[in-house]
Amino acid sequence: MLDVENPGSREQRSPVSIPDLDLALTIQLVVAWAGESGEEPRLGWWRSDLISEFGGKDLLRRLLPGTWAWAVLQGAREVARRQEVEMRRQDHDPDRIVSLYGLGFDWDERIEERLMDLKRSGRDPRRALPGLAILDEPWSRPGFAAWVAGHGVIPTTPVPLGRWIKGEVPEGLDPLVRRLVAGLAPVSERYPLPHFRRTR
Repeated sequence: MLDVENPGSREQRSPVSIPDLDLALTIQLVVAWAGESGEEPRLGWWRSDLISEFGGKDLLRRLLPGTWAWAVLQGAREVARRQEVEMRRQDHDPDRIVSLYGLGFDWDERIEERLMDLKRSGRDPRRALPGLAILDEPWSRPGFAAWVAGHGVIPTTPVPLGRWIKGEVPEGLDPLVRRLVAGLAPVSERYPLPHFRRTR
């Protein structure tokens, strides 16, 4: 297992594999893309139009010629993350909510670090994260629903905040993000915020 950590904080941070970080980042980016509205309306979960030819791509290609491909993905992910933050704030104890863009400080930080490393590497996003190939296909709601279903099936309970996944929060990053993305099914008109609630 590859370990991503700061040498100075070795005792505070547990090991996490690069493939697990890449899976989590890929899922976050695909969901951010699917949730966009704008020139090419997709699900319209958030008001952004970054991952489209004449939206964010056109602008950022001119502003950031070396990193525009990562910048549009990063921007869409940030819009989705902020949407979740606003939704979680409606809960009486938002710090206990674990969701796709709010996995917990340690994992959130490591995924962000991984994104920055990939962005600095100069590699094309589709080569660095092959799971992003779905972004190059014509938008299809059934296609996205099939992608969600490919991560498994998990029962959820509707609550005012969104879709609650009962049970303990999985300890590993891979099973956690797979269950959270599975909680997006069925695909709805409004972002359903699949989430766990920490008990401690």
